[in-house]
Amino acid sequence: MIPNPCIEVHTSPLDRPSVPPWFAEVVIMARYLAAKGLLEAFAQQVRLVRGRFGSYEPIDFLALLVGYAISGERTLADFFERLAPFEAAFMALFGRRCLPHRSSLSRFLAAVDRPCLEAFRTLFEQHMFAEGWTEETIGGIFDRQGRHYLVFDVDATRQAARQRALPCDPTLPAAQRRLDAVCAPGYRGRKRGEVVRLVK
Repeated sequence: MIPNPCIEVHTSPLDRPSVPPWFAEVVIMARYLAAKGLLEAFAQQVRLVRGRFGSYEPIDFLALLVGYAISGERTLADFFERLAPFEAAFMALFGRRCLPHRSSLSRFLAAVDRPCLEAFRTLFEQHMFAEGWTEETIGGIFDRQGRHYLVFDVDATRQAARQRALPCDPTLPAAQRRLDAVCAPGYRGRKRGEVVRLVK
């Protein structure tokens, strides 16, 4: 091997995680929301009466959900693991300090009520329609009779939920399945009458 004096190689025992490829998209989205005043408006106008969330506010969870949606990570666990080395920088994009823990996120989503949703919807509509986003300019499709439809395509991955047979005995308490709250009737090619759930 011929030594090359122009090349120097430095190594370090310290871990240096690579920045996720989707992080740049989060930066663009956060800067756009900040420039339009949406982040400040959301922080000031959207409130949620809740129990135990620590020092977190709805804006913290909005930032988390925006990042997760943009990332395309398969699960929240994968998203949190990939984001872990860059938590402070990620939240700073939204003017916040601490990334909510995943358990805090689940409690927040369970506590979201109608007034909170309506405040967010009103804020969203005010800003979006002010930018010229109207039914005529948003796009959509038309059927053969000229009726206009807006189509939202959510590409959620589904899988069959395995359910074991439950004993039927009048002396036993009523059976309860833990997946009932997140399942719906569906067909994944196995057998009719099965239930399916979204993969989170």
